[in-house]
Amino acid sequence: MRRSILSFAALLAIAAPASAGAPGRALPERFHSEVFRIKGEVRERVRGSSWRRGCPVDLGNLRVVRLRHFNFNGREVRGALIVHEDETREIRDAMRALFRAEFPIRRMELIDRYGADDHRSMNADNTSAFNCRFVAGTSRWSEHAYGRAIDVNPIENPYVSGSHVSPPAGRPYADRSRNAKGMIHRGDRAYRAFKRVGWEWGGNWPNPTDYQHFSSTGR
Repeated sequence: MRRSILSFAALLAIAAPASAGAPGRALPERFHSEVFRIKGEVRERVRGSSWRRGCPVDLGNLRVVRLRHFNFNGREVRGALIVHEDETREIRDAMRALFRAEFPIRRMELIDRYGADDHRSMNADNTSAFNCRFVAGTSRWSEHAYGRAIDVNPIENPYVSGSHVSPPAGRPYADRSRNAKGMIHRGDRAYRAFKRVGWEWGGNWPNPTDYQHFSSTGR
């Protein structure tokens, strides 16, 4: 497992298409991922943004995972997530399964690109993991604050609480009888990819229901 310093400029360039061939012809060996310690320019950008003093996990226990995924145009692109060091194997295995299934992810950028603002990230349909924040409306740490959760395609898989849908653009996808690109349904390949590594789906929660959310703790 490679561990090195990755500049924030390099992370911002991760979304550039990978030179991996034509869409629709994914081979398992084409999946690639790397793990990096958070140092240098990345550390400076993350500190005071998605991480700050008082967070429940030390910055030294977090890792950047850089990996390939398919976007909504069927192209292979590079994305990046931050997760707890203890979850890197699981997240890489789940993402490998998504890649093999050619499951589309709109974009996968560190939430610091959006000022660590969960709403801005969701509105951009950004798939993200670590963010030192509370569960909305509470003073309880989210599993994202521990690096133990990921939100996948938030628009196509919104958070639903009664009549409230977040992000707002996800309202049409609150109808889970739909089968649109990037949606997750119980038992499908995306669901099984995380289930196999022991991560639970917020789409199984009765109310609120968080269709974008997977976590290693089920919370």
